[in-house]
Amino acid sequence: MSQGAVGVIVGDPNGIGPELIAKLLAREANTEQSLVVFGDRHLFEMGAKQAGVSSDFLEATNIDYRPMETIRPDQVTLSEMTTIAGQSTLAQLDEVLKACKDGVVGGFIFGPFNKAAMHLAGLGHDDELHYMATKLEFEGYICELNVMDTLFTSRVTSHIALKDVASTITEERILEAIELAHSVLAKSGIPSPMISVCALNPHAGDGGNFGREEIDVIGPAVDKARAQGIPVDGPWPSDTIFLRARDGRTNAVVTMYHDQGQIAMKLMGFDRGVTVQGGLPYPVTTPAHGTAFDIAGQGKADLGATKAAYDLVCTMVKGSKL
Repeated sequence: MSQGAVGVIVGDPNGIGPELIAKLLAREANTEQSLVVFGDRHLFEMGAKQAGVSSDFLEATNIDYRPMETIRPDQVTLSEMTTIAGQSTLAQLDEVLKACKDGVVGGFIFGPFNKAAMHLAGLGHDDELHYMATKLEFEGYICELNVMDTLFTSRVTSHIALKDVASTITEERILEAIELAHSVLAKSGIPSPMISVCALNPHAGDGGNFGREEIDVIGPAVDKARAQGIPVDGPWPSDTIFLRARDGRTNAVVTMYHDQGQIAMKLMGFDRGVTVQGGLPYPVTTPAHGTAFDIAGQGKADLGATKAAYDLVCTMVKGSKL
């Protein structure tokens, strides 16, 4: 396998990840895309049984299966958040990250993680993105991007308290979020992408009546990005910017905080949402939904978001080689 290959892991064993990955691999077996699949065989067999498909996809000609032993079958407890499941998740993640560094894969997709289980297992970071950056010894700007069909969002702040958002927003952070969105759009094969930047305050501050962040920080950052040749506009009020996006007038929205974009994106297509671990030296994607413990093991998991995440990482791996 080469850097054109895409890595695959199931994520948390107790959630819907094994079922989703089994459904995905059963569809993608014997396609032209080279895949390197990491994990415990019994997890893939369990997922295949849940999904109602054969587990013989692991023997497909385009799949290089790398067996692991991260959790015993009797330690898998569906729909529960456990330390051992978190340990399994971290072990899978470590292995696929090593494969990236060794040039075995050019990027990867992972089934849903459970952050609480990973923290019990010693995650040591706020989220998996920062854990991955540490493992890859990457010190550049990183931020999750959310994708729904061809619409992307990046965030200036992410997993912080809402009361800390205004003091955290700077011209530099906004410019980095714009640049990251522009880079990811280019790798995703979107021609001549347009980026729009969201305001922080109601009515984009109403000329300073409801706050000056748009005048003092956000607007100047947009001007700097435009001066670099990036097609970007804003700041736009957050209650109308996604109408522009829905109507196809922009390809990406840079939001100021987590829920400003997440609420709109999930309303527009929760079953198709993808998360991109943005800024890392390798493309990494996952379905935007969680482990769905309420339906784990029942064969009810919708493949839509996982298939979208897979298609995107395949495109991005190819784009990263250009």
